[in-house]
Amino acid sequence: MDKMAKKEKKTEIITIDPQAIDQTQINRAGEILKNGGLVAFPTETVYGLGGDATNPGASQAIYQAKGRPSDNPLIVHITNMEALEQIVAQVPQAAYTLAERFWPGPLTMIFQKNEKIPYETTGGMDTVAVRMPSDPIARALIDASTGYIAAPSANTSGRPSPTQASHVAEDLGGRIDMIVDGGPVGIGLESTIVDLTEQVPMILRPGYITQQMLSDALGQEVPVDPGLIAADSDRKPKAPGMKYRHYAPKADLKVVEGDTDAVVAEINRRCAQLVAGDQSVGIIATEETKDRYTYGTVISIGARDDEDAIARHLYGILRDFDTLGVDAIFSESFATAGIGQAIMNRLLKAAGHQVLEV
Repeated sequence: MDKMAKKEKKTEIITIDPQAIDQTQINRAGEILKNGGLVAFPTETVYGLGGDATNPGASQAIYQAKGRPSDNPLIVHITNMEALEQIVAQVPQAAYTLAERFWPGPLTMIFQKNEKIPYETTGGMDTVAVRMPSDPIARALIDASTGYIAAPSANTSGRPSPTQASHVAEDLGGRIDMIVDGGPVGIGLESTIVDLTEQVPMILRPGYITQQMLSDALGQEVPVDPGLIAADSDRKPKAPGMKYRHYAPKADLKVVEGDTDAVVAEINRRCAQLVAGDQSVGIIATEETKDRYTYGTVISIGARDDEDAIARHLYGILRDFDTLGVDAIFSESFATAGIGQAIMNRLLKAAGHQVLEV
């Protein structure tokens, strides 16, 4: 749907300790989901906006609350393999192999769906994306509901994904029934998505589970969808987010790639020009470079060799610059060896694929 829901609900915020889950509170949230309502909750990746995946009206409500295009599929969250077997046409052996290695965890697999999951949940497609989260609050909530929660990221469509409950409240307060505050998430990037509906499994979205990890688990090369590299794709997406710009801050964001010294010099040069023109600028730097910038507001994303910190901080920093109201943002590139592919996928989408090579 193109129009976002008007802010007319009273959104209740409850706090749950993931180390000591209050089952009474979880059951309250579960009842909201059973009755077709919407509940935002933490996962190990980002906060999700949950609705009953088997209820067409609940899925439509998710699209409306987010302002999300209705042909952008939702991920169905489950807690056990029996639940998977009940919503897909068949489970290929590769799925059992990957589930044994990576579930519960930040991996989404795409299957041919059956009639239990409505087309409203799958964006009109005959395939369904399924994930088994490891976060204890997420798992308790799934089990307290119908066992199937459709949950995209709990943000206004196109904005940086939420990594803490305050981000959800900022975007969706007044549009949904409840926010479950379980503290900051652990990973900070959405799950890896692998398509198992073709003869050769293919990565449709990179994430914490890397291409090498998937290839090692299956004993064969798992290719990355070529559409991930392109700035635009005309193909109908099987995976959430493939077709649309995501994670974007309000300010114009450009990524600067190249030798570190050249990157720092180029960002300083461009910032000097903008500041001279009475514009405010933000810089996403690393611990190694943060003191080398002369102009603007500099925020360190972490040490360059700490991939987990970079992933965990990215969306929060983009939101921080929204709060600061800067006119332009420049970011260093973070193409690290492990989850660098996933980090750069999100950063390039946030920048609308604006890259300056120096």
